[in-house]
Amino acid sequence: MKVEKIKVNSSVSERLDKYLPSIFHDYSRTFFQNLIKDGKVKLNGIIVSAKTRVVDGAEIEIIWPKERGFTIPAPEEFKFNILFEDDDLLVIDKPAGVVVHPAAGNWTGTVVNALVGRDSSFLDSVLEDEADELSSARPGIVHRLDKETSGCLVIAKNIKSRMKLAESFASRRIKKIYKAITYGLPPKNEEKITTLIGRHHINRQKMAVLKWNGKKAVTIYRLVKKWVYEEIDLSLLDVEILTGRTHQIRVHLAYKKCPILGDKLYGGKQSIKAPRQMLHAWYLGFPHPSTGKLIEIESPIPNDFKKYIKIIKPDIQEYCKQ
Repeated sequence: MKVEKIKVNSSVSERLDKYLPSIFHDYSRTFFQNLIKDGKVKLNGIIVSAKTRVVDGAEIEIIWPKERGFTIPAPEEFKFNILFEDDDLLVIDKPAGVVVHPAAGNWTGTVVNALVGRDSSFLDSVLEDEADELSSARPGIVHRLDKETSGCLVIAKNIKSRMKLAESFASRRIKKIYKAITYGLPPKNEEKITTLIGRHHINRQKMAVLKWNGKKAVTIYRLVKKWVYEEIDLSLLDVEILTGRTHQIRVHLAYKKCPILGDKLYGGKQSIKAPRQMLHAWYLGFPHPSTGKLIEIESPIPNDFKKYIKIIKPDIQEYCKQ
């Protein structure tokens, strides 16, 4: 049994069962509702209901259950928009709010569950005969997006493609560009950020820029446009990552004092209540695992992005390509 205590860092009061999954992104709201119902969550030392509202500075104590053993991902209906597909790979437009693969708190409703439901032979095609539990829980997955990040997600459809794509990601032959709306203005119009990133020394659920004992992380951002929304300076950035550290873009932009709009973990106190972190995996360029030909994929700008930038230019698709 593991007990963890966290301090609430939020500018708005919200329900306990909504706040917790915004901090622990690998766990669903239903998971926390059940945990709260079982008395495994305390607010300021008291067992409360899921609808109890948390405020800035409150202390939450969580008694985590033991990890569940691996089971074959359950098949579910496939509903994602397909951006590209052939015999070797699939690129989907992952919506915000969807977890990539099953894990504690999210055993269903993931991209992998949808892939298994879409093709009954999918697991046999992408898993080796003696695959370990980790590989079996992530069939075909060669990279991940945060639960609240939308956009391009590449999936291998056979073992050879999985190995080739994984090799391309590891050797940095994948070009990844994200669209990010930030709360505030970046310090420069264009900048290359190079730091070490590792676990936060106090809050182990967070990553942080470190002076030592971290992994090198390189992010390049370019200011596309800036404007004022509800009396707050907002920016649209093109962000390219040359490494793939956990939460890298979110950590680096927060480090530069222009956190992603709606980011409840790294964004600090924000007066604009965005529905999620405004980060979108817009472009992927990579060598095809069989032919070596360059594949370039773009994901359409999602509607929740348009809400904040529609005041700039009507044709948002053309605007975001500038």
